[in-house]
Amino acid sequence: MTEFLGSSKRTDYCGDVRDDHIGRTVTVMGWVQKTRDLGSLIFTDLRDRSGIVQLAYDENTDKAVFDKASSVRSEYVLCATGVVRERDSKNPNIPTGNVEIYVSELKILAESQTPPFEIVEKCRANEELRLKYRYLDLRRPDLMKNIITRHKLAKVTRDYFDRNGFIEIETPILIRSTPEGARDYLVPSRVHKGSFYALPQSPQLYKQLSMVAGFDRYMQIARCFRDEDLRADRQPEFTQIDIEMSFVEMEDVLAVGEGYMKEVFKQILDTDITLPLPRLTYKEAMERYGSDKPDIRYGMEIVDISDVVKDCGFGVFTGAIGGGGSVRCIKADNASALLTRKEVDKLTDFVKGIGGKGLAWIRWTDDGISSSFGKFMTEDEMNAILAKVGAEKGDVVMIVADTNTSKVLTQLGSLRTEVSNKVGVEKKGIGLLWITEFPFFEYDEESGEWLAMHHPFTAPLDECLEYLETDKAKVRAKAYDLVLNGIELSSGSIRITNPDLQARIFTLLGLSDEEAYEKFGYLLDAFKYGAPPHGGMGIGLDRLEMQLLGCESLRDVIAFPKVQNASELMTMCPAPVDQSTLDELGITTTAEEE
Repeated sequence: MTEFLGSSKRTDYCGDVRDDHIGRTVTVMGWVQKTRDLGSLIFTDLRDRSGIVQLAYDENTDKAVFDKASSVRSEYVLCATGVVRERDSKNPNIPTGNVEIYVSELKILAESQTPPFEIVEKCRANEELRLKYRYLDLRRPDLMKNIITRHKLAKVTRDYFDRNGFIEIETPILIRSTPEGARDYLVPSRVHKGSFYALPQSPQLYKQLSMVAGFDRYMQIARCFRDEDLRADRQPEFTQIDIEMSFVEMEDVLAVGEGYMKEVFKQILDTDITLPLPRLTYKEAMERYGSDKPDIRYGMEIVDISDVVKDCGFGVFTGAIGGGGSVRCIKADNASALLTRKEVDKLTDFVKGIGGKGLAWIRWTDDGISSSFGKFMTEDEMNAILAKVGAEKGDVVMIVADTNTSKVLTQLGSLRTEVSNKVGVEKKGIGLLWITEFPFFEYDEESGEWLAMHHPFTAPLDECLEYLETDKAKVRAKAYDLVLNGIELSSGSIRITNPDLQARIFTLLGLSDEEAYEKFGYLLDAFKYGAPPHGGMGIGLDRLEMQLLGCESLRDVIAFPKVQNASELMTMCPAPVDQSTLDELGITTTAEEE
């Protein structure tokens, strides 16, 4: 029996009725999934958030009740009271399939028009239509399950961090605009005309101030906002599981993060994961997978073949090596039947489309070895490549060469993902790992300057401090990412709390003392009053659930999501506001030409 406060009329949820309810009088409420009127028999599937139960009526049912049952249609809202009995025709596909409710009382609580699409699992209706009527889309059992799982995930999160001494602190939504990489959403102030609040891209500065305040361990399930172009794993507003810890080093933060992931997998999927999680440095991840968020559930790792082709007769290879670059490749096992010449040509176009100069390849089929560059190679040179990569009959080797090794790696990383999807590589297990020792700076070819890869409060590794001014390429950060199945779940770092080091970093990033104080003065002032060493991380709750449930899009785990142009189709926002409101805010707008 469902015993919740405030549900005195309803005794049970539809999906909770079981064999042990037989003989009991129950009252259920929900929406009509479908009705089967067989003349003297009527069966109605009633659905609520817990599942479906069958309602039954026959010639012995009170006539008024029977007539009312014959009038109901899909998505009518009903309240039904009756005795639970064993079904004659059982349905093994639903948990309530052994029983039904023989209805004695029936109330139609609300009628419904014919919905614009069928409310069923894996509905094939156009997504834009479903998002327009999202309140109907959310009635679908699979989507409702996702939202309920999200609730459970949030509860598991709060319980875990509470057990580990964290205090949940709400930080402001209306804040000062700060540079965090993406574009801020701005909110005009009516009182302070011409000035704006920003919506937080993360609670970064406030959680650091919480450490200065002495709370020691902070957590928050925080709403964050970024005005950036969208894709399948990105929304303009998202939810972040945010933590910060004082008096810690990196190992302490990672230990808490790992414990949390173990708890989540056990509680949500009933799956045990082994700790400690694997780790790769940024350099190792790039050299092996061409990505700082690699999917390690399958191989196809990058192999450096520069040493075996440095003296070959193919100028593309020798030119890349001579120019300070390298020649590297990936191997697709048993893929020659799927990666035909036509498909390999498509992959060549793919590499060119991401900035590559081309793709060299070797296909080893039953007819022998064919290659895009074989005429430039001796048989021994070709065999040396095959031996280096461990190729066998049926394999396809794809090679990228460039004077810039960084480009070689990133192009092969993207190609690895493309090929794995194209040939349907089996992805085994859970690809959960840490990436550590990120570069502190990244070189921007357009400006010719070294820019911060992370927010400016990320600490460099102690052994790299001597290179800050002299060799920025050598400087690595006390930064770490948590990756799951090729998706970045989390970023974090140990923070700078030494004022002198912070001043050095601001100078290196091109910020004068005045500019730094204008942007971050309140935090810099706070650090003058005893800032404890601290660090933390933020875990994307939306992305985490998306991966746990195997969903294709973040929209599947968010109740009311935005589409690719950052609009919401149900309420049709964003929308214009009346001129008087704009005048009150001191704002003028320019009409956009169609």
